Amino acid sequence: MAHTVEKKRIGIFVKPQDDAQKKAGELVKTFGDKVAIIDSRQNAGARLPDDLICILVLGGDGTFLSAARLIGDRDIPLLGTKFGEVGFLAITLEEHLYEALEKVFKGAYIIHKRARLNISLVRGDSTLANVDVLNDAVINKSALSRLASCAVYLDNTYLTTFRADGLIVATPTGSTAYSLAAGGPVVHPAVPSIILTPICPFTLTNRPLLIPDTTAIEIRLEDSPEDIVLTLDGQEGFEMGPDDRIFISKSPRAVKVISFEEQSYFNVLKTRLHWSGGRS
Repeated sequence: MAHTVEKKRIGIFVKPQDDAQKKAGELVKTFGDKVAIIDSRQNAGARLPDDLICILVLGGDGTFLSAARLIGDRDIPLLGTKFGEVGFLAITLEEHLYEALEKVFKGAYIIHKRARLNISLVRGDSTLANVDVLNDAVINKSALSRLASCAVYLDNTYLTTFRADGLIVATPTGSTAYSLAAGGPVVHPAVPSIILTPICPFTLTNRPLLIPDTTAIEIRLEDSPEDIVLTLDGQEGFEMGPDDRIFISKSPRAVKVISFEEQSYFNVLKTRLHWSGGRS
């Protein structure tokens, strides 16, 4: 008979920043053995305690993405707390943190699933990377390089070649990250889609494109590119060669995110974007 571990502790994933580290120490003093500090220096897939209700992320969106990479395909929800500058992935604020943790211990929370993309970088017969991303995959040229030419195939059918400074392939969660800065749309996380956003395209007819998340994407570089880098969730980078191919599809492994109200996404959105009616 299989042994079931009782979920009773909250893991704390904290960025190496003084205010976040101080808050983590305060939480340990307050909650004692009901919390567990997670080493943020661990590699993705590292062993985690078996009794975690969730992982509390103390940091900005970059810290949240690191925590998502760490949990891999394990069924551990994440709870984001705003310690960064923007914090689109943060559901609660520092001043509401203790109240939020009490709600988690009582089971008074909602879980939303955030889709991830699976990214494979293939060179010849070798797979150089196979990674799930929560935000985006970015093909970027160096500052002094000429335009990147990214030929895009959707379900094995050629779509177009984006000639631009780069190309972003984002999830709805990632729509408020680099894609938004490059002129892409804001997409609610519940909308099943993938966003293609060219960075400073050479031609104005190359516009951001929303496609179904059932689409299989292949990207090839044209015109013997140099100094082109593939960056995954801003965490890991790979220098690309002229014959490399990138395969992108929706990952079967979603990230579970904790919130405390059904419409929390819209509250976060209008606050972070300073829309009228926003609140801090």
